Amino acid sequence: VQLVESGGGMVQPGGSLRLSCAASGFTFNTYGMSWVRQAPGKGPEWVSSINAGGGSTYYADFVEGRFTISRENTKNTLYLQMNSLKPEDTALYYCARVGTGDYGLESLDGYWGQGTQVTVSS
Repeated sequence: VQLVESGGGMVQPGGSLRLSCAASGFTFNTYGMSWVRQAPGKGPEWVSSINAGGGSTYYADFVEGRFTISRENTKNTLYLQMNSLKPEDTALYYCARVGTGDYGLESLDGYWGQGTQVTVSS
């Protein structure tokens, strides 16, 4: 299993970024997928999940309609479109595979990427 994130960077408050996660080594279209983030000095925080077919999506309360998770199963790729970014969104963002359940850190089965850094600062 390999998960490789990209698309992070530095952006001003109110800006946008689109994260991508290229998956390989497993049958991508049979697994739910998630985005998780970790800010410096804090534990991992679940951000969003999407089911295998892409028809159901879930978001943490703090997202407040600013992020959109999506997937392209023909390309084995997961996305996170992030708009209206805030300084508190600064973190290392990981994609992770869902093992059981629909969302939350407890749903993950242990396969994570290496992360992509998102920094929101003026």
